[in-house]
Amino acid sequence: MHSYPKFFLTVLLIAVLSLITQAEVPTGVTRVPVVFSGGHETEPVDRGRPVKLIAAALGVKDEIFREAFSHVRPAGPDSHGPTDEEARKNKSALMNALKKYGITDEQLNAVSNYYRYPPGSTQLWKHTPATADALVKNGVVIAYEITRGGAGYTTPPTVSVPGIKTATAQVELSFGKDMATNGAIAAITVPAAQK
Repeated sequence: MHSYPKFFLTVLLIAVLSLITQAEVPTGVTRVPVVFSGGHETEPVDRGRPVKLIAAALGVKDEIFREAFSHVRPAGPDSHGPTDEEARKNKSALMNALKKYGITDEQLNAVSNYYRYPPGSTQLWKHTPATADALVKNGVVIAYEITRGGAGYTTPPTVSVPGIKTATAQVELSFGKDMATNGAIAAITVPAAQK
């Protein structure tokens, strides 16, 4: 008997929230899911390593991590990874360069393991695709709404809107120590020239 009132209240709440969400879109405006492409490019000097994400997760600037990594001697492409001795030397070189920034061995391990992926493969480091909608009126995109910011982007992805060839977008990313949201899409705006 007591479960019925809670059930009906839940249904009512869902219905109200649905109406509120629909009311947020002005008359004549439709939501169209956007398509993201790219957004995982790296600097040539980094050889496919997502330095922007690693540095942000460690709380240092990109160039600081690059300098620290310049003392590391990665295993060759034909090898099965560094030997134990090479791994120890590489770790020591990294820590000697990064410890002055307050980075601990545990922190470096956590970040390195999170973003590790097979070099030379078509795979990517750990990432979460973003989702967003374009608000379209009279065949023109007037705004964008992010429904999930995603994570793991190193460069702003390209945005396209199905059925609207003239759609353009400016994407901003956010970086930080929380790896679950590091490299997320923070904002998508319609360029001023298109408005």
